[in-house]
Amino acid sequence: MDAIIFEALEAIVGSEFIIVDKETLHPYECDGLSVYCSLPTCVVLPASTKEVMAIMALCHQHKVTVVARGAGTGLSAGALPIEGGIVLSLARLNRILEINSESGLAKVQPGVRNLAISESASRYGFYYAPDPSSQIACSIGGNVAENAGGVHCLKYGLTVHNIVSLVFVTAQGERIDVGGKSPDIAGFDFLALMTGSEGMLGIVTEITVRLLPIPELARVILAGFDKVENAANAVNALISNGIIPAGLEMMDRYAIQAAEDFAHAGYPKDAEALLLCELDGTADDVNHQLQLAQALLEAAGASSLRISDSEEERALMWKGRKSAFPAVGRLSPDYYCMDGTIPRRQLASVLAEIHRLSQHYGLRVANVFHAGDGNLHPLILFDANVPGELEQTEAFGADILRICVEAGGCITGEHGVGLEKIEQMHHQFNDAELAQFLRVKAAFDPDNLLNPGKGIPTPKHCQEHTVMKQPLSQRGSSNG
Repeated sequence: MDAIIFEALEAIVGSEFIIVDKETLHPYECDGLSVYCSLPTCVVLPASTKEVMAIMALCHQHKVTVVARGAGTGLSAGALPIEGGIVLSLARLNRILEINSESGLAKVQPGVRNLAISESASRYGFYYAPDPSSQIACSIGGNVAENAGGVHCLKYGLTVHNIVSLVFVTAQGERIDVGGKSPDIAGFDFLALMTGSEGMLGIVTEITVRLLPIPELARVILAGFDKVENAANAVNALISNGIIPAGLEMMDRYAIQAAEDFAHAGYPKDAEALLLCELDGTADDVNHQLQLAQALLEAAGASSLRISDSEEERALMWKGRKSAFPAVGRLSPDYYCMDGTIPRRQLASVLAEIHRLSQHYGLRVANVFHAGDGNLHPLILFDANVPGELEQTEAFGADILRICVEAGGCITGEHGVGLEKIEQMHHQFNDAELAQFLRVKAAFDPDNLLNPGKGIPTPKHCQEHTVMKQPLSQRGSSNG
């Protein structure tokens, strides 16, 4: 990168907010999917929308590629640096600008942690509903980029259903405001288009989210099952009988044992599967639904049932689920977290097919996922130090996404496509559909400067994929 560009970047943000030395750049070489890595030329940390605008105008003028980065917790290599480009970190845009208890809205910057929104809103009796498992660390800007969900997305929706407006900066350095406080805004729905766009259309610098009143009562039913199939069928039984839980999560034996050893949440370690079913609302509604849900779970073959009787016990039950991903890392040197979505009615058959593939590839799988909306998260356990095992894992993961599409689902529920799933885009979309995606990308970013090589397959993406991907075994670090 030309020295003139470095000098211009220093003039915008100050030399102390540009990282160029190799040792300090290493934490930015990957996101949460550390089987892919690439060092950026530099990392720039702006502190305002105006600084982001100036950076993007400069990069547009000199045709420098830009990858926006939040907290780096993403799991699809969506924030992977591009060789010769810069990483634009939004970590310094970390302020909650306003909480309006009258309108139930919060205006925040993209570097604000997901959990921090609910913590700040709680003093007014509100909370922010989407709660990814990484909510203690992940940033709201990254949630918008990937359209993140969480354990409560079944009843309250994904990120796209909980934001009302955005400010973003274009590839040319212009500020665009989309959405608003009114339910219906004139013009095209750029708000929905930007949500889940993975940093390929613009850099989000301000977000207004919808807050919800904290429910009067919330209780969790923990149901153990001797058969995975019975747990899967119980999901359909609950929803088909008119119960829409706030959260409905499923874990299999590997995930149960790992989470229980880690969190000591009281999970039945002898169960083949468990469901966590949270019901919330008024006390009368919750108690009525608890009786109906308990009867349905027993009829579906639950071998054990436990209902939280305090807020502390409810939080502990969820702690086990939300710590399942890191806990599974205790079972294997490495794991690969997949993300696909299927119709709920296909849960039992797809889980059986994943089990068959597990035997075919000789790799264990821990399943922990959002059962209520069919968003699967199979965790493939492997050891990157064993030659060929990473490649086997990737092939296994590709097969899982293929069967999700064949079952009527899609290749991602909330993690995004990034670099990880770019080949599988061909499973879900035909050439005409992919070409339309590229036309949308070109309308916003004709020079392909924003996060190129991600999300949508292009003729040159295979070469970029090869350059950016470096086997984990050659780096001596762990994804678990």
